[in-house]
Amino acid sequence: MTTANDPLIQLDNVSKVFYTDQVETHALANVHLGIRSGEFVAIAGPSGCGKSTLLSVLGLLDSPSGGEYRLGGKPVHSLSAAERARIRNREIGFIFQAFNLIGDLTVFENVELPLTYRGMPAAERKRRVEEALERVQMSHRNGHFPAQLSGGQQQRVAVARAIAGSPAVLLADEPTGNLDSANATAVMDLLRDLHGQGSTLVMVTHDPRFAGYADRQVHLFDGQVVEDAATPAHAPHAGPHAVA
Repeated sequence: MTTANDPLIQLDNVSKVFYTDQVETHALANVHLGIRSGEFVAIAGPSGCGKSTLLSVLGLLDSPSGGEYRLGGKPVHSLSAAERARIRNREIGFIFQAFNLIGDLTVFENVELPLTYRGMPAAERKRRVEEALERVQMSHRNGHFPAQLSGGQQQRVAVARAIAGSPAVLLADEPTGNLDSANATAVMDLLRDLHGQGSTLVMVTHDPRFAGYADRQVHLFDGQVVEDAATPAHAPHAGPHAVA
């Protein structure tokens, strides 16, 4: 039985091994990680250290080779494909570097699509989409198509899509990677605002400036956690819970 003090996400001794041409690549090794509801955690480290693999495991897009993963107190590492898809749709919001919007759907329709997969009534879908677009300040573009938006606007729509379903956790994979400096900062400010409103965020980033927005930074090297510490209060753009 879980309690309010238990982590929302708990990884114990998680490993991930890829096999190609009789070569073993150990992408993750002996990862222990707990993330509580309401935290903003940045996963940082050099290219190839296992950041995106870890996020794929957290998002149930991939399965660990060993160890245990509990989400909301329930083991999820050995679920069937259908069960994993159901949890992804209801419990996890994804924000990708490449936005992943569907070009022939409007902004409204892109945000609505995951809710449609749930079988949610149309009136409830409409309410949630409108609220999500309002939160990211994109209501005025709800009838536009992705190609009519800037990169920063597309990422805001992607954030709206991720939050419309009220997920337990938001997973962001290099959310600023395709944006210029001004738009990247605007998107990070948006994520910080969502965190301030209670969202749980786990973000992969290679940029130490943006890792500084998080409450906590987990550094990977060669697939292992080598540092897990609170963001210093003096860090630039430190999260809203940092003490000045």
